Amino acid sequence: MIQNKMDLISAVQFLKLNQIPPEWVDAVWDSEFTERTPLEDSIEDELAVSENKSFKTLYQCLLIHAADQQQQQQSAGRDAASQSIWAILGENKVSIKSLVAVLSFFVLGGKAKTANIQQRVSSLHAASIYLLLLGIPGSIANKVFHEVLLDMCSDLTSHCWPQDSGKKRKKDGLKSSQAEGKRSKPQRKDNAEMDVDEADEEEEEEELNFSGKDLMKIREAVVQLVQSLLRLLQTFPLKDRPQSAGSFTQIFSKLLSFEPIVGGSTFSAQQDINKLKSVPEMAFYGLQLLCSPTHGEQKESLRRVFHQLLYVILMMKKGNGGKPTPLVPSPAVLSTRDQAVHFICHLVEDLKELARPFLQILLQHICFQMVEKSEIRSHGAQAVGMLTLQMTSADYACFIKWLFNFTRKAKVAGRLFSIDVVMVFLEQPERKAEECQDPELQCFLPHKFLIQSLLFARRTDDSPTVQGHSLACLAQCLELPSPNVTRAVHNLFSATGAHTVLEGEITEGSSQVTQKTFRTLPFRTVEFSSTEPSDCEARENLALLLRRVKDSKVNVRKSALQALVGLLKHNVVPMIWENLEKLSECCRDPAVSVKKKALSCVGELLAAKPECSVVQKAWLQGVLPAVMDAESSVQDKALEALDQVVLCSIKAYFAGRHLDAGQRLTWDLLTLLCNECKNLSRYFSRAFGLWSKRNMVTQTFITNLISHTEAEHASGAWLLLSKVIASASRLPYEKILDAWDTMISSNDLPVTTSCHILCVMGDIATHLNTDTRERIIDDLMSWLKTFSLPLEVICAAVETLYQLGRSEDIKQTQAFLNQHCGELVSVCEAYLAPIILSEKGTQNLNEELMVKHLHTLGVASLHCPAKVGKRTVLLVESVLTTRSEKLPGCQEELPASLPLSQFKANSMPTKVRAHGVITLGKLCLQHEDLIHKYLPVFAREMEEGKEVAVRNNVVVIMCDLCVRYTNMVDHYIPNISACLGDNEAIIREQTLIMLTNLLQDEFVKWKGSLFFRFMVVLVDPVPAIASLCEYCLLHLLLKKNPEMFSQHFIECIFHFNSYDNHKSYNKFPQSERERLQFSLKGARNREKRFRIYRFLLEHFTDAQRFNITMKINQTVLACFADDELPLDADGADILSETFRILSLKEMKLQAISRPAGGAAAEEVEEENMATMARAVMQAAQKKVVSQVQKKVFIENVVPVIITLKSLLEQKRSPVLRDLMAYLQVTMQDYRNEVKEFFSGDEQLAAELEFALKTAEKEREMEEHMDQCSLTRVSRTPTAERSVQASPARSRVLLPFTFATPQPPRPNPPSARLTHTDRRVCRSGSLALEGTVMPKGAVDNRAISTPKGDNIDFTFDDEVSAIFSDRITSVIAESSVLDVRSNEQRAPGLRQWNVQSPLRQKKKGSIV
Repeated sequence: MIQNKMDLISAVQFLKLNQIPPEWVDAVWDSEFTERTPLEDSIEDELAVSENKSFKTLYQCLLIHAADQQQQQQSAGRDAASQSIWAILGENKVSIKSLVAVLSFFVLGGKAKTANIQQRVSSLHAASIYLLLLGIPGSIANKVFHEVLLDMCSDLTSHCWPQDSGKKRKKDGLKSSQAEGKRSKPQRKDNAEMDVDEADEEEEEEELNFSGKDLMKIREAVVQLVQSLLRLLQTFPLKDRPQSAGSFTQIFSKLLSFEPIVGGSTFSAQQDINKLKSVPEMAFYGLQLLCSPTHGEQKESLRRVFHQLLYVILMMKKGNGGKPTPLVPSPAVLSTRDQAVHFICHLVEDLKELARPFLQILLQHICFQMVEKSEIRSHGAQAVGMLTLQMTSADYACFIKWLFNFTRKAKVAGRLFSIDVVMVFLEQPERKAEECQDPELQCFLPHKFLIQSLLFARRTDDSPTVQGHSLACLAQCLELPSPNVTRAVHNLFSATGAHTVLEGEITEGSSQVTQKTFRTLPFRTVEFSSTEPSDCEARENLALLLRRVKDSKVNVRKSALQALVGLLKHNVVPMIWENLEKLSECCRDPAVSVKKKALSCVGELLAAKPECSVVQKAWLQGVLPAVMDAESSVQDKALEALDQVVLCSIKAYFAGRHLDAGQRLTWDLLTLLCNECKNLSRYFSRAFGLWSKRNMVTQTFITNLISHTEAEHASGAWLLLSKVIASASRLPYEKILDAWDTMISSNDLPVTTSCHILCVMGDIATHLNTDTRERIIDDLMSWLKTFSLPLEVICAAVETLYQLGRSEDIKQTQAFLNQHCGELVSVCEAYLAPIILSEKGTQNLNEELMVKHLHTLGVASLHCPAKVGKRTVLLVESVLTTRSEKLPGCQEELPASLPLSQFKANSMPTKVRAHGVITLGKLCLQHEDLIHKYLPVFAREMEEGKEVAVRNNVVVIMCDLCVRYTNMVDHYIPNISACLGDNEAIIREQTLIMLTNLLQDEFVKWKGSLFFRFMVVLVDPVPAIASLCEYCLLHLLLKKNPEMFSQHFIECIFHFNSYDNHKSYNKFPQSERERLQFSLKGARNREKRFRIYRFLLEHFTDAQRFNITMKINQTVLACFADDELPLDADGADILSETFRILSLKEMKLQAISRPAGGAAAEEVEEENMATMARAVMQAAQKKVVSQVQKKVFIENVVPVIITLKSLLEQKRSPVLRDLMAYLQVTMQDYRNEVKEFFSGDEQLAAELEFALKTAEKEREMEEHMDQCSLTRVSRTPTAERSVQASPARSRVLLPFTFATPQPPRPNPPSARLTHTDRRVCRSGSLALEGTVMPKGAVDNRAISTPKGDNIDFTFDDEVSAIFSDRITSVIAESSVLDVRSNEQRAPGLRQWNVQSPLRQKKKGSIV
């Protein structure tokens, strides 16, 4: 014992306490340890040479004495040795006051950013010694305790540990080591006016100059300091010092992220401090000690701890007073968050009922303060899921109830997070209803409520991001193993029935592989409720989902696709073409990301349902056209899918070999391409062209493919072979020639197979010898002359004939074609002549044979125009009209003024006449002289013909001739475009497609009435045609001519109203028939006209909107104001329509109409430099544009408006009402500047102000009525009586100052002033809108709401109920503003009168 005393006195000697002037000590104490008082240079130099070893020795001596003293107290009683250590110091003339002052000198020396390594380590050691002294009994009596010094010592780690030490560090630690060796004293602040900015920069530079060795020294001192804090908490009660307890809580929370925890950490009530290896472990133990009764009321302690851990779980950095900022979710941050979650679970498990109320509100704050970033949301949802496992079923139901209300009022980030939380809950086992005693809360426990009321209800959210996230999560629900989740999703889309899934069983319409949803049960029947929802609701849900697939937002479309595939995959919705067609159509979506998502979805569905023919068809229609996509990444994705499904599954064929699932799928797809989806096979040519460039088509693949030409799926093999044969180097020609011989001798070979074999023969023609080639030509000619072939085979056979006769000599090739194709033309002539020239030739007409002869004649004539004589033309002409009786004045030529149908009718069937038109068109393609003769005839036939097939083919011919003879056909474009208004839908659609192709390739220009006829198709009675027209205009034509819409907009007003009095507009020639056909004049067509106007305006740029507004003012309004246009009935209609157009919201500039920050202002909640800069730029742009628009409006528009108003008043015109409505809409943004705008007409200004005020009052009344009805809507299905915001129904939270966060209700300012005077005591959720707290009024309140709509409930001082550093008095505790219904409030609870800001200004405080 004596030795220990001697060691202690010896250890204190290095502090030179006897040399310290008393005046200096008094000055330090008088300054409250807030600044470092300089010592004399000699003494300071002596103290500066103190080594860390001296501090450690003193610390160990004090630690030994403290342990001995504690043992003596336990053995002999407190009075025996309570003053022993202080007595030792007193006996040896050691001044406690000087000791504390010198220790503070070292502590303050390490706080500066310019402090070197020695000063920082000494500071930490001095703080450890002070904390150790403070923990020894008798410290308060000996005046060791000082609150400022205690706070400074306990929080010294944040000053001494270099910030961002791991991010940037110099390679060489020489500078730091030299500083340590020199032991330089800190710089004195002699110059009070030093440059702060330069000093800060130097400090930051100095802060980064620490080597790894230096950091290890600081860490060792930090560990000693934290151990001292823990020892202090074990012996020094903080019950009467709540501020110190709060500071300790913050300090330990900061230390949680000091370093990663190696291995797991254990939380127990008693731990050996020396065995805690890492600083975070010590910090958790410190938080646990703070929750003990020794340091105050446990409820207050838990409140403080939960508050600090909130931001750890949210992965945010909370500074002193500012808004929390999200951290990057690195492994270290995630590890700290996990440890914090486990620690809270330990506290709740240990303290049970005492901690559960705070857990409830902690979860609510997590939801309320969550940011929008998906990664952080995902981790936060997992934390909420882990924490709710510690809740009882009743508490869990309360939280779900609160979450239900929260999803309807939260911001976008909160609604997104609620969906993430629901998905985590669905992964947990469902809680049983009998576990909750309250019958009103039992309805919140089933997974069905989570899916239908929380998840699927967000499908109609205002935010597209939330809509998309809801639908994406709905698809994920079906992948969960819970049968209740599956049943709940089924109930949303299926009203009645049951679906049984047996493991390993394959039935029609179900996947070959057992669904993941049913993987936990080998056999299960999922029963669908027939009562909820109804069949009608199920159909509406599906219809809504299909509409979302076509949503305007890309994210929503992608999520809806994912949801639809999940429902189809798990047989929730029927596997019918109407549903699958949406998937294939999305593969051609304008957005690249949607196309890629759709390709993935159809591939996923095909993998799940490989034997479903409808799915196979949808896959083909989605993937194959994508190989022609303009986006290379989409092409690559489609090629990859085709490679996996088609190329990789082609194996060599053996007669007895069984095909696996992949091979069967491949041949099923190829069979579909040969039958139902013939039109898609052409895309394989593009695919194999790209594959051959990448050397993906190998000789082994071709050999395997040829081996299948004799199998039952030979048609598919020939299809692929016809696409790949051109890029092959070596081929087994014998097998191909054998297949040719089989085809020639067979009569039942499929048409597509025959075409593919002919294509292969044409591709290998150059590799055949002369004898073989001549034999094939003879076979081919004999085959064609039978005229028994289908039309498709005739085309393929003539093309193969051309390939067989092609050579390098063009003349030789043409001679071959003249010989053989001319022979075919002669044969066709010989057949047609007796039928056409004979009076009774059509009596026993074989219609099919006649069509084949005409078709062969047309195809063959394209290759041998020299062999087509006048007789041939006249024969084909006679198919369309009788020539036996000539019309008056008609010699040898057909009159150009009459259509084909106006000649003497013949007895030819419509089918024959339709093919005759096609053949005549092919003859015209090769003979220019026939164009002049037949173009007028074709044009009149389009107008006055009666046969739909003939007129449809005439449209095709005219558009094909336009490519070859553009200048000639250009005069007949109005005749062709007139078919856009035809009575037959097929002709309208065909004309739209053909004209779009011509406009794309610029064979046709936007001249005359063409644009306006396209606009009329936008309002076509057939929705599919209107949608096709919209696609053609937006995605094909507008890209080539971005000014197209704005150039024609004003003329649309005159044209659709059939107004031609304007000197410039609507002056192009058109017949009366065409005028009536495309007129949209009159009130009954107003809706159609405005649909067109809105469509055009929606796709204007702001510059175009601005210019068109000015142009309308100059060319329309000014013309009426200057009496250039008469104000008659037609003129009044035009003027009225113009004002209505100017009043459209689509006419308003987007830069002004959208909120600051654009559409992303609501979608992205967190603030960063990029979003802030963008918001500033948009705000500046809005201000500039608004000023420019205001100036132009005053200078150019207002004079015209005043003149028009005077004119309309004189004529007592009803258009005046439209003019005032236009002004009312326009002046909404300038309601305070009406008199300035209309200074030239005071009466108009007064009338406009009155109209604006009246409209505002009406709008306020409507909003007021809507607000009053908010509490009567959106009730839960089985708990409509009360949906309360407070999560703890059965537990009284008073007198805790830890309250439920409340999401803001978006009230307009006027409605807010109306309602803030009321006491909100209803059972619904409580929202305090517009409440402004005076600075001193928070003492008697536990919750307050910042003014404005941008409410952010945090734990900030004087703002939130969840945390306040102030000592809550008994009065304050009884004045907590509760958020529960009247039935649940404790008796005697005082009601708060929450008043409006207006009354607060008058009274100065809240009563």
